[in-house]
Amino acid sequence: IDDIIDDAKEDSVRLIEASVEDIAADAVAAGQSPIIKLVNYILYNAVKDKASDIHIEPGDRLLRIRYRVDGALYQSLELPMNLAPAVASRIKIMASLDISERRLPQDGRIHVLMEKHPIDLRISTLPGQFGEKVVIRVLDNEAINMSLQQLGFSADIYEQFRIQLEKPNGIALVTGPTGSGKSTTLYSALNTVNSIESNVCTVEDPIEFQLSGINQFQTNEKIGLTFGAVLRSLLRQDPDTVLIGEIRDEDTARVAIQAALTGHLVFSTLHTNDACGTVTRLLDMGVEGYLLAASLNMVLAQRLGRRLCPKCKKPYDAPKDVRLVMERYSLEVETYFRPVGCKKCRNTGFSGRIAMHELLVIDDHMREIIATNPTLGVLRDAARQSGMITLRYDGLRKVKEGITTVEEVLRSSNEGWAPVKKDEGARGRGGEGETQS
Repeated sequence: IDDIIDDAKEDSVRLIEASVEDIAADAVAAGQSPIIKLVNYILYNAVKDKASDIHIEPGDRLLRIRYRVDGALYQSLELPMNLAPAVASRIKIMASLDISERRLPQDGRIHVLMEKHPIDLRISTLPGQFGEKVVIRVLDNEAINMSLQQLGFSADIYEQFRIQLEKPNGIALVTGPTGSGKSTTLYSALNTVNSIESNVCTVEDPIEFQLSGINQFQTNEKIGLTFGAVLRSLLRQDPDTVLIGEIRDEDTARVAIQAALTGHLVFSTLHTNDACGTVTRLLDMGVEGYLLAASLNMVLAQRLGRRLCPKCKKPYDAPKDVRLVMERYSLEVETYFRPVGCKKCRNTGFSGRIAMHELLVIDDHMREIIATNPTLGVLRDAARQSGMITLRYDGLRKVKEGITTVEEVLRSSNEGWAPVKKDEGARGRGGEGETQS
């Protein structure tokens, strides 16, 4: 193990610590301080590399350690397979899990300090063919303290979003796939509306971050404490603003609408492809169109794309197909940049991620349409006519700014487009020429 981590600073693996009791108990249970040192090294490197997830994967001959950085997995270490049980046991002890249970999945949590900076780790173990696979979600508490201005909003979308947050009641939804930054956006929005004069509450499964000055509640479906059940009780607790971790079913949707219609500001998330798809998803759940039209304020769809490394990106003569994409949206680019790769970005050419947003504001015209239980196509046409900026168009504007690449925007957004003339691509502020798949 010392050979594996000999390139690390000696004190770096001591910066992560649980309570004194945890470390002492582990020394007795695991019996090998080198394993403690190795696990700390794995965690330290993950946080240093700004990984969102750690994958500890036993194979037939080797134990593979991979980090997910900027949305992509890369291999960090290969270890002898005989270390796998000890590594899994060490992590289980830190997360207060049952180290003797190797047949069933387990979930837990670890709170660590790195250079006095708090980091939460969410643990999932799953028995596999060659042993237990451990996946660790890294939750950096700094993310919850980010302001809306730090989230990469384009100026026009940011202004519209802020206006919607100032409304006293209604539903504001953030949608996107797992790992698209929905929680960060919602927590930043909560921090924006939170004050000593308001009662801000959350219903989550699980509670990811501890939010100062905000009342947080966790569901427990094993005992029937569902989102809907917690919400019904919470509405008797005099809330001003409520965050629902996710609208998963008709019951939760109906309670959220009831809360909005009775004077509360409600935030929540769904997993849909775009803003308009969120509306039809709620209608498909069984929510009546007239109730949704009366309660919904906005839907923000978002994706995260990789940001070009500022140290090594280089201007280049973009090929015709790249230029054609920008021309279709009537976006003129002075300089195109491409990824190169350097030590800072691990030779990927990308460092960090940038958000792409699509904001559907529910104005009077959109309310009339939603009340009729429209199809997805009708909604998208109406949104484009109202000037909604689509995910792809917002991403391509960031290509123009030299922040990312056309290829990255196309990869991150799941939109398609119909062939259009050059002057049609940007009609309706970035969407008239598009169709979405």
